[in-house]
Amino acid sequence: MTRKLLDHRAEGPATAPPLLLGPSLGTSHALWDQVAPELSAGHRVIRWDLPGHGASPAGLIGPGATVGDLAGLVLGLADSLGVERFAYAGVSLGGAVGLHLAVHHPERVTSLAVICASAHFGGTSPWRERAERVRREGVGWLLESAPARWFAGDFTVPRLIRDHGEAHPGAYAACCDALAAFDLRDRLADIAAPTLLVAGREDPATPPAHLREIADAVPDAALVEIPGASHLAPAQCPEAVLTALRAHLGGGARRGMEVRRQVLGDAHVDRAQARQTPFTARFQDFISRYAWGEIWTDPTLSRRERSMITLTALVAHGHYEELAMHVRAARRNGLTPEEIGAVLLQTAVYCGVPAANSAFATAQRVLAEED
Repeated sequence: MTRKLLDHRAEGPATAPPLLLGPSLGTSHALWDQVAPELSAGHRVIRWDLPGHGASPAGLIGPGATVGDLAGLVLGLADSLGVERFAYAGVSLGGAVGLHLAVHHPERVTSLAVICASAHFGGTSPWRERAERVRREGVGWLLESAPARWFAGDFTVPRLIRDHGEAHPGAYAACCDALAAFDLRDRLADIAAPTLLVAGREDPATPPAHLREIADAVPDAALVEIPGASHLAPAQCPEAVLTALRAHLGGGARRGMEVRRQVLGDAHVDRAQARQTPFTARFQDFISRYAWGEIWTDPTLSRRERSMITLTALVAHGHYEELAMHVRAARRNGLTPEEIGAVLLQTAVYCGVPAANSAFATAQRVLAEED
């Protein structure tokens, strides 16, 4: 008999580092619509739906469910996809799942981002009362107040409100049971994964003080507060959330600078930094973060293959100063002079003999420096 799994949506290269994204109670993976596609440039992004939300089966949990039960379902999904270790980011209940995973399954979590969530959700009574009423009346009575609970000002996302109204009452109530029982405050210091906390300054459900409490307890955790954001920050302020996640996930300028030095050499990067001015600083950051931190770190292609592609593109556009730099990079990436020559010979066919003639002259000068 096939085991039922959480419904999910996967985006990005199958060979890229996995990133799991968890939703808030009452929403679906649509919560991440403005963020996940961007993150998928450098990650295998896997968004999952809570039981009874989206297309996830309602029967995966029942009365008395815990956050640990939901975390077990997430691990089951990861196992089914062949994902052993993963970065994790989650909103509200999805963030609580991430905290549980980081405490109880640290060997699976490479990094953690907790967004508009808490180590406890305001006591058991309100959640138990909500669960009881949802079991009696369904979720319809929650829809009128949802925009005020989820968003600041007049902002709303009709798709998320619709998803709320379509949530299965029994599964929704079971998720409320999980929130009622959740309190991880005494275990926060055990979290070893690099941790980011993101708070919405206008969030009435998990105000910034809740995220600050986690940040103060988790070793070396970072805290970001987003002005104008309420409880569903990825939907209301996607660019701010995306910026914070990119920096946290290591696809940013810091990782890019490491790779840039490995490929181009310290001397070249040091010269580029020495020439940097306030006018060019943002461009240099863009290069490190995007070209080197996302493209060159994608394991789909080897560095040898990337060097061959780069040499060809530079010949095609006549960028011979850049070509010299990347001939040196190609040698660092393991290409032999014969292989570099073969690449340039290929360009004679598809880019033209004059372009290849100039390229051979440039490459010969660079390779002669090795002798």
